[in-house]
Amino acid sequence: VQLVESGGGLVQAGGSLRLSCAASGLTFSMYSMGWFRQAPGKEREFVARIHGGGGSSFYADSVKGRFTISRDNAKNTVYLQMNNLKPEDTAVYYCAADLRRGPGYSEYEYLYWGQGTQVTVSS
Repeated sequence: VQLVESGGGLVQAGGSLRLSCAASGLTFSMYSMGWFRQAPGKEREFVARIHGGGGSSFYADSVKGRFTISRDNAKNTVYLQMNNLKPEDTAVYYCAADLRRGPGYSEYEYLYWGQGTQVTVSS
């Protein structure tokens, strides 16, 4: 199984980025997909999650209304559209895969992880 994130970069506060995570080696539609992030000196935290069929999604309070998770099962890809970015969104963003349903707030629920992509938001 391989998860490969892309789309990170440097953006000014108020700007937007779209992260992608391409999955291979698994039956993608069976997996719930999550996004987590880790800022320097902080623990990894939940950002968003979407179920395999795309019908249910969950968000951290800190990103609700600004971030949108989506997936394209035909392309084995999950996305994170990030709008109105803030300096506190600066982190390495990881995608992860999990067979279970539910909100998936804990990183320990996830089976597979990508290598991460850096997002830096300047003020």
